[in-house]
Amino acid sequence: MTVHHPDPDAAGYFPGFGNHVSTEAVAGALPIGRNSPQRPAFGLYAEQLSGTAFTAPRHENRRSWLYRMRPTAQHPPYARYDGARAFAPGTAAAPLAPNRLRWDPLPLADAGVDWVDGMTTMLVNRDPADLEGVALHIYAANRDMNDRVFMDADGELLFVPEHGRLELLTEMGRVSVAPGQIACVPRGVRFRVLLPDGAARGYVAENHGSLLRLPDLGPIGANGLANPRDFETPVAWFEDRDTPVQVIQKFMGALWTMTLDHSPLDVVAWHGNLAPWRYDLSRFMAINTVSFDHPDPSIFTVLTSPSDVPGRANADFVIFPPRWMVAEGTFRPPWFHRNVMSEAMGLITGEYDAKADGFRPGGLSLHNMMSGHGPDVASWRGATEAALAPVKLDGTMAFMLESCWAYRPTAAALDRAQLDYDAVWNDFPKAVLP
Repeated sequence: MTVHHPDPDAAGYFPGFGNHVSTEAVAGALPIGRNSPQRPAFGLYAEQLSGTAFTAPRHENRRSWLYRMRPTAQHPPYARYDGARAFAPGTAAAPLAPNRLRWDPLPLADAGVDWVDGMTTMLVNRDPADLEGVALHIYAANRDMNDRVFMDADGELLFVPEHGRLELLTEMGRVSVAPGQIACVPRGVRFRVLLPDGAARGYVAENHGSLLRLPDLGPIGANGLANPRDFETPVAWFEDRDTPVQVIQKFMGALWTMTLDHSPLDVVAWHGNLAPWRYDLSRFMAINTVSFDHPDPSIFTVLTSPSDVPGRANADFVIFPPRWMVAEGTFRPPWFHRNVMSEAMGLITGEYDAKADGFRPGGLSLHNMMSGHGPDVASWRGATEAALAPVKLDGTMAFMLESCWAYRPTAAALDRAQLDYDAVWNDFPKAVLP
């Protein structure tokens, strides 16, 4: 028997970011008033999934209790997985060049490629064993993950679709995510990826550091940016399936595999505050200037993973959404700058206002720490000569994965890099002094 909802949204979601949730797919499966009864209902097994240390402060502690048909401890040994050759290749020891880089979109997948084998690791900036840093992958797939599931022991996964919807069948519920939305699967949660549109492409940010959270708002006040109520956590769902299922796990930067005789997506009930979620980027309440100057891009931060240094993020997920541009006497696109943080940028739809050409949806750019960057010549000229009436910047959605660590492109990424990216900053006219 397989318990199945044809539409993953039909079962519903709980609103709120990081809320404590109680949910059961079978009435009576969830124990009341305790976590680990001597005899859980229906012969289920109680298992705690800890996303933080047991002794993490209460306001940062993330964990959930799962009530499942079999314990996850029941499995054979892992062996190296020899597929997905472009996924998790490790980091090179060669010196890292400070060059600015940009990539065209990866082609959509050939026939028969699922999400795991369609993953290409583009940028990595720390060894997962350090419990710091972030990696950025691009997937291109056109086949459902049939009879296999994936689990990442190195970090949580933030999905950013660019082409085609994803259905994430996780141990803790089903999440449907489309371009313009994002979804997160916590470290250690097993899941399967289905492609309802037949082909899909997008980005995955893998966070090895402290868990992503909403940024503090400071002088902005109590409201604005990504509001907690707009995040959605799925209700419990499970598979009762006694057929072979391959499990692929990412652990310490490498891929490993083993096969079970059943589906591990068999959590019948759970409660806690560590769970998958999704968020619609169109609900982001953008803050912008209503006088002059271009504010720092930190005003567009959706999620942050702090480092040990206050204000210096291990990873910030920042978006550049549709918004009104009204600044007077101001160069409105992002200014020329050099940054102690490293910036990896992707485009979900439309055009980015600082790059008139060469940066398309599904593409990627990298400006590592202290690399000079800013608008290309065409964008600079257009913004310099524009009549500064109020303008609605519409039909666009870009994102930036900013980190205090320098990104190292993989060999697969370097082989695909645009050869002429530096040329976009050629031919700026020299200033004429009196």
